[in-house]
Amino acid sequence: MRHIKFMKSAILAMSMLAFATLPSTPAWAHGGAGASTTDTCRVAVGSHWVHFTSYLPMLTGTEEYCTTIPAPGLANLVFDYEGKALRNMTVEFEITKEPEGTRMYHQPANTYPSGTVNAQVNLETGKYLAHVTLVNEGEKIDAHLPFAVATGNEADNNRMMFVVLVIALAGLYILYLSSPAFKAIVDKLLGRAKEF
Repeated sequence: MRHIKFMKSAILAMSMLAFATLPSTPAWAHGGAGASTTDTCRVAVGSHWVHFTSYLPMLTGTEEYCTTIPAPGLANLVFDYEGKALRNMTVEFEITKEPEGTRMYHQPANTYPSGTVNAQVNLETGKYLAHVTLVNEGEKIDAHLPFAVATGNEADNNRMMFVVLVIALAGLYILYLSSPAFKAIVDKLLGRAKEF
């Protein structure tokens, strides 16, 4: 009987944990961008598209970010051409910190036959613009993608704290149910608390 009660409690705790860790949107990592045409990680450069992705390998590994990067530090920024037309055109890439317009990264105008440009940039807390400039037959087409680094996305911070709390409580509850010694300590502490 005790074993069945323990199993039910463990399943309930694990279900709560699984529910708490589900992202609130289908594209949690992409700063709210889904796989549709409203992908906020895409930059229209004339009639061409460039996809912007950032990674924080030292903090979150291969987790992808776009318009909201959760923490400052060394970031890998990736610009991927969508389609092959841009591979034969001259394109320039730049990252500026706003509102000052301070240049944080610059990749001179050149052709990029691979269709991918990678950059490592040490980003500070604040707002930024990713600039993609197409230089074709003497004409310049400049496009921008705004993004922010650790600007206090309270909803994500609160959600993370809730997940940590649920994990801790579930772990303690399972320990309470499975360890007679721990249960005795907790019961003794609760008994003392009732005396006050």
